[in-house]
Amino acid sequence: MSGVRQQKIEELCAATLRALTGDGELHYRGHLLHRGERPLRTYAPHLRIETERDDFPALRAAADGMALRLIHSDAALHRRNCPPDPVERLVFELLEQLRVETLAPEAMPGMRANLRERFAAWSRQFHESGITESSLGVLFHTVAQISWSRLNALPVLEDTEDLIEVVRAGIGPALGPSLAGMRRWRHDQARFAPHALELARIVGAMVRAEHEDTADEDNAARQENPRGLALLLDLDQEESEAMPLAASGESKTLGESAQGYRAYTTRYDAEVAAATLVRKALLREYRERLDACVARQGINIPRLARLFGAILAEPRRDDWLFGEEDGRIDGRRLAQLVSSPAESRLFKRERIKPAADAAVGFLIDCSGSMKGLSETVAVLVDSLVRALDMAGVDTEVLGFTTGAWNGGRPWQEWVRNGRPPSPGRLNEVCHMVFKEADRNWRRSRADIAALLKPDLFREGIDGEAVDWACNRLLARDAGRRILIVISDGCPMDSATGLANDAFYLDQHLREVVARREREGAVEIIGLGVGLDLSPFYRRSVSADFARGLDNALFFELARLIREPR
Repeated sequence: MSGVRQQKIEELCAATLRALTGDGELHYRGHLLHRGERPLRTYAPHLRIETERDDFPALRAAADGMALRLIHSDAALHRRNCPPDPVERLVFELLEQLRVETLAPEAMPGMRANLRERFAAWSRQFHESGITESSLGVLFHTVAQISWSRLNALPVLEDTEDLIEVVRAGIGPALGPSLAGMRRWRHDQARFAPHALELARIVGAMVRAEHEDTADEDNAARQENPRGLALLLDLDQEESEAMPLAASGESKTLGESAQGYRAYTTRYDAEVAAATLVRKALLREYRERLDACVARQGINIPRLARLFGAILAEPRRDDWLFGEEDGRIDGRRLAQLVSSPAESRLFKRERIKPAADAAVGFLIDCSGSMKGLSETVAVLVDSLVRALDMAGVDTEVLGFTTGAWNGGRPWQEWVRNGRPPSPGRLNEVCHMVFKEADRNWRRSRADIAALLKPDLFREGIDGEAVDWACNRLLARDAGRRILIVISDGCPMDSATGLANDAFYLDQHLREVVARREREGAVEIIGLGVGLDLSPFYRRSVSADFARGLDNALFFELARLIREPR
């Protein structure tokens, strides 16, 4: 499934979820459902979606299942009852999801059909993966089938009915009372839970006993069928991602602060032109080096320019077309009507031409961990700026770092004042301008090369930098304002983290991005360098720069820009 289609489907599913639950904060980010800034994971295996394989009905069914879970399941009660054993927890999670799916309204036959088809499709995938060839696999499959069948009062999947018949006959008497209790109390979560827990306990004991007898057989099955095993969700780990997910958390210091985020002092903060920090001779060397890197990359700049021009252009009136056969009467040609009554080209029409009406800002994380990737980032940004400039789009290139390591002068001042608690940001920020929006690429090409200077890279205060970059874009007269943040991790300043808590800067960044997204005046896109930044940026893309710059990244960024928020 293409990225554009995937995003459209997720937007439709999110709209459905908001309508069904009445919760306006539900949205998809990084292919996971979020409420506000918090991910909402489901551990029922049949609702686990693989975007590369599953189609729209599967995604819609997963959204319907999540909606019913949010409406009919008390999350706190479920967590209290959830068993610690991984196998028992897997079964308990599945049973709770199956319970809420039986509560789909009769007035919504489409939802009920979606859910039935999704469970059937998952059951077939489970069987076709080959995992049911092992004794444990067929046990899980049988438990899932008979639980779904009893709760919904429907027959088991016909495709595998013969396969599970022997196992069903063997475990049916042990599970019968629990299945009956679950069916009776499916409308009452509190009374349903004890029966589900008992069934999960019985299955867990069976699995442990079976595993001791068939460990070698199942290990071989796991090695031969990794995709099949993926259909059983590992509840002790987060869902796997192509890129590692940026770690983040809640800041106790920030949450308890009456005044919110603050800087201990802004006296030493600076905003500088990056080129002034590099000797002119060295800057020329950097530019020559960057030109060589761009040439080796083989980027088709004119093609990119046409692509961005088509994405960002808006129709605008551009003078008139005269001598037309229809349109508005051209008063200057009325005399021609008298002299040549047969003349019909007496009209004029507005000439409409597409023209770019956008401003794009690039905000680069100049923290120490980005130093080794500065050349690749410089090639990316230089190429994008040049292409956007050819397309008639205003661009600016900004960077953020700190004036010192480990706090610098603000930290020293805090120490002299007796180390008062919860001091806020304890470093001096340094915001750098590599290219201003009023200057084109040709006039700024040397300044952009300052990105290659190693000692510019120290630590990063991301939240304040995003605010600063957004304010600069708001000063531009443009129909669309887009900020692309290029970073390889979470905000980091050791002095601030030690004096407050580890997530002080993280939470501030999330709050800044969320506020700017609510305001809607600036669109923010996160470009994660070797890291998935979706915990911070709702619209994001990841790239592994350690392997070099992939030209496909340019088109992925174009896709994100093309799609409206």
